[in-house]
Parts: sequence; C-alpha cells; structure tokens
Amino acid sequence: MEADTTETDTMDGKRLADASSQDASDKLSHSTILAGDIHDDKSPPPDSARGWLVVLGSFLVLMVGVGSVNSFGVYLQEYKLNVFPTTPASTLSWIGCLQGASLNLFGIAAGVLVERIDPRAVIVLGSVVSGGALLAASACKTPLGLLLTHGLLSGIGASFLMIPAFSMPSQWMDRHRALATGIASAGGAIGGAWMSFASRAMIENVGWQWSLRITGLVVVVAGCAFSPLMARRVAVQRRDRIIDFSAMSNLRFLLLFAASLFNGSGYFLPYYFQPSYAVVALGKDSAWGANMSSILNAGSIAGRVFGGFTADFTGPLNALLASVVVSAAAVLAMWLPCKSIGLLIASALLYGFASGSLVSLVPVVTARLFGIKRLPSILGLLFVSYAIGALLGPSVGGKLLDEYGHGTDFTWLIVCAGLFFVLSAVLLLALRMLLGFSIAHRV
Repeated sequence: MEADTTETDTMDGKRLADASSQDASDKLSHSTILAGDIHDDKSPPPDSARGWLVVLGSFLVLMVGVGSVNSFGVYLQEYKLNVFPTTPASTLSWIGCLQGASLNLFGIAAGVLVERIDPRAVIVLGSVVSGGALLAASACKTPLGLLLTHGLLSGIGASFLMIPAFSMPSQWMDRHRALATGIASAGGAIGGAWMSFASRAMIENVGWQWSLRITGLVVVVAGCAFSPLMARRVAVQRRDRIIDFSAMSNLRFLLLFAASLFNGSGYFLPYYFQPSYAVVALGKDSAWGANMSSILNAGSIAGRVFGGFTADFTGPLNALLASVVVSAAAVLAMWLPCKSIGLLIASALLYGFASGSLVSLVPVVTARLFGIKRLPSILGLLFVSYAIGALLGPSVGGKLLDEYGHGTDFTWLIVCAGLFFVLSAVLLLALRMLLGFSIAHRV
C-alpha cells in the first residue's frame, strides 16, 4: 500500500470496469474500489487553511460529543456508590455498554446521512439528540430509565457527531492526514478530561441530576455552534443501495473488523472501572474517581496527537499495531499487579496514551485501505465492531467483578481486558502480514 490515497481518489472510471479481471496480486488496490472513488475537479485542494478549520471543527465537536461519553466513569461511580448502591455493578455497567454500543452501531446510519445530506445538519441533529438524552436522564428514577436515556439515546446522538467529525479531516488532508485526524480525535479526550472534573464538581455541589442537565445544555449549544465549520470537500455519487455491504467480502476489511471488535471489547474497561478501582480496591476517597478518569483522558490526548504524527511516517497500520501491544502491556503488566495509587496512575497514563491512538488511527487505516470518498459509510460499517465490543467487554467485565471478585477484586476483569488486546494484536499482525512482510513497508 505504498501509493498515496490521493492517487487512489483520482483513478478514472476505467478502473471500475477492469476490476473484475484483476488477478490476486492486484487485490490490495481492489479495496480502494469499495470507496466509490469519483474525481471532482471543482474540489478545493487538500492541506489548505480551510482544511485546518475543518480539523478545528472536528476537534470541538468531538470535545463535547465524545467527551460526554468518555466522562461516564464518574457517573458510573456515583450511580454505584450513592444512587443505586444495592444494584449489581454488572447491571449498572450496562448503561455504559449500551452507550458505547449505540455510539458505534448507529455509525452506519450516520455514515449514510453524511454522504447524502450536509454533514453540518447531521452534527446539529446529533447535538440535539445527545444533549436532550442527558436532560432526559436527569429525570430518571430507575436504572432502566438511565439505560434508555444516558445509555441508548446519548450514544445515538454522539454517533451522529462522531462519524462526520472523524471522516471530514481525511477529506481535507493528504500529507498530514494521520496527524490531522489525531488532533481532531484529541478533542474527545480533552472533553473527557475536563468534563470528568466538571461533572465530579457539579455532582458534589448541585447533585448528579443538575450535573446531567448542565452537561446536556452544553452539548446542544456547543455542537450547534461548531457545526458550520464542518463542510465536506468531496461530493459522493448516489448509490442505489442505501447501505453498501460489499466491504464485508474483502479479507482486509474482515481482519480489521475482527481486530476492532476485540479493541472495542477491551477499550472501555479501564475507562469504566479504573475510577472505581481507585476507590474500592485502593481505598481512596471518591474524588479519585474523577482523578483517574481525567488521567486516562490526559494520556489519551497526547497519544492521539503523537500516534497521528508517527503514523504519517511509519504507516497507520504499523502504528495501530504498536498501540494495541502497548495497551495490552499497560493492562496486564501494570494494572493487574497494581497495589498502589502510583502504579495505577502510571498504568492509566500509559493506557490512555496507547488507547488514544486506537481511536485516532482507525479512520486513517480505513482511509488508506478503502479511499476517502466512501469513508463515512465504510467507517460506519466498521464501527459496528466497536458496538459489539462495547456490549461484550464491559458486561463481561462487570459480571466477572460481581461473580468472581464479589465487587471488590478486579483481577479477572483486568485479565479479560488484557486478553482482548492480545487477540486484537494477533489479528492486526495477520492483516499486516497480508499486506507485506517487509518491516520497512509503510502501511
């Protein structure tokens, strides 16, 4: 995959006509056909000042949209310790499971809308749904109500913010695509960091219900205000099929899908349970829940930008594989034997750093393999794997904590998280070998 994706995007229609006659040695370039490449001479040039404005818009949209999702660990701690203390952790963790699952599962619908209507309108819709869900959650009196509002509806709204915010920078950037996507995705981590502290402070001073109300209003107002920055650069040709599942027949997509499923299964476990680990397992006061959530997000900020910077030189898939290996090490070698707050902080920083790249590099790897014109819909289809993982990982982890850890021993939960990343690394290595055996191969 040595050729630039800009070369892919300018291939003429003749390539589509000849695609069926390609032999096995040409199958790598076949993946770009799935992106629905169309040449548009009227498109503004990539890497322009306008493109960096789009990156800024993506950063701000992700800051409020995904940031509210990344700060859920603070609310999970509050729900478990004070709001519903007799409800099992496995039950309450389903709020976060459903939030993460709907965030990714509805990426298919969001990707279709971004291709068919103005992405700025999609962002306004997502802001209203996501913020409104948090307002509705503030009126809930039962875990079921929170499951439907703070879980399902909040995740759906955030999905309509995430897909355009992740896909638009790749349309506007070429030479610095990975760096631009990393900077944009850092918005979610920065939002998660300050929203964790803000939510903890609001919970302590005005209660969890008013904290949800204020956060919901911030998401609605900020998302609508930032949406004008998010114009698309390239037009996409209309298709007869609303959802294009042709990528599912491509081996590279299937390997990336499976690896992303295990990434998604392990990804949320430290974010959801390290705040509780500090309080329950290490005996720290409740403020450490917000501290750990913010430390994880702080590490993620640096990881997203650094991962994008290095991926422009080493190749996005190579950088993604390295990030998964480091994530596994942070969980199994540091969190698993952790008996002190210092080691937990170190584990959170390293995991946040590595996991930030897991988020920022997936859209870049997808663009590299499938082109940029169909990136919203292909990315939406790929994010189904994260939806499955978001349901699988935290629910299994919460069950292990309840059944084998009796609510206080996190050992098997941590082992489970580490194994998810190990399995993901194996699949990404297989994809890397499929694309070329040379270590110097930038892919």
